[in-house]
Amino acid sequence: MDLTDATILVTGGAGLVGSHLAAELTDAGVTVHVADDLSKGERERVPDAVTFTKADLTDQDAVNQLITSDFDMVFHLAAYTDTNYDDNRKLFEENTEMTYNLLEAMRDAGVNHFAFTSSSTVYGEAPRPTPEDYGPLEPISIYGSSKLADEALISTYAHSYGIQSWVFRFANIVGPYQRGNVVPDFIEKLTDDPSELEILGDGLQEKSYMYVDECVSAMKYVVKHADEPLNIYNLGTKTTTSVTDIADIVSDELGVAPEYSYTGGDRGWTGDVPKMRLSIEKLAELGWEPTLSSDKAVRQGAQDLIDEIVK
Repeated sequence: MDLTDATILVTGGAGLVGSHLAAELTDAGVTVHVADDLSKGERERVPDAVTFTKADLTDQDAVNQLITSDFDMVFHLAAYTDTNYDDNRKLFEENTEMTYNLLEAMRDAGVNHFAFTSSSTVYGEAPRPTPEDYGPLEPISIYGSSKLADEALISTYAHSYGIQSWVFRFANIVGPYQRGNVVPDFIEKLTDDPSELEILGDGLQEKSYMYVDECVSAMKYVVKHADEPLNIYNLGTKTTTSVTDIADIVSDELGVAPEYSYTGGDRGWTGDVPKMRLSIEKLAELGWEPTLSSDKAVRQGAQDLIDEIVK
């Protein structure tokens, strides 16, 4: 889909990826509206040129009022994660409810283009690198289960109701404003006590990290160039970074040399996939590849966050 002169709604547009997406689309001349309940994001992150609505997307009436025929496309980024919700049932129900409400309102309003941010967690503990056609998909977290349920809904609306869709299965995205992730967590711990750092798990957990600007660039590229009724793409890097390596990078950027202590076990928490690397061959074949390795993405994200949190 060509986004030139389009009118776009970005849900979750006050969050990490959503705010960067809203800013890049606005800079490109796209008319952008943002909807966010501000439970995670901050209003200050939304560009001044963007129309902002505080909205609860679990409220079908509110969503029906929000979605009008004026929109050409919806980018749905709003979601609750394992790290900011301690009620698994509510997390699952509200994530899927938001997606269902949006798709129903779009069908009623005649809005036929939908992009969704899914997650590598839909794969569960899969062989690496994991391609988009890997199956069966067996998530091991409630968050991953909710994202897989969302994908099933999107597939139905794409194939049965003509809502062309793009599903992005993210690696770990890092960058400014981020909270509730290993990088800001390490920064905050080391700012409080630079002599010691507790690391969840055994430190050998190893995953791909992608810088937020590159993530947004890839999303825009795929929407423009992939034209199937349902388009599913992994977004990540070809490399990985271990948790201990992240600790080393953050310590280096802060100029400290802490002693590490580990909580033990091969994963940081229940539902954590210890090792993940997505195949991005399909993305490369479409014509887009990241320029930053996983390590460099972590380092850039750490520099951004240190400027926010420490300085």
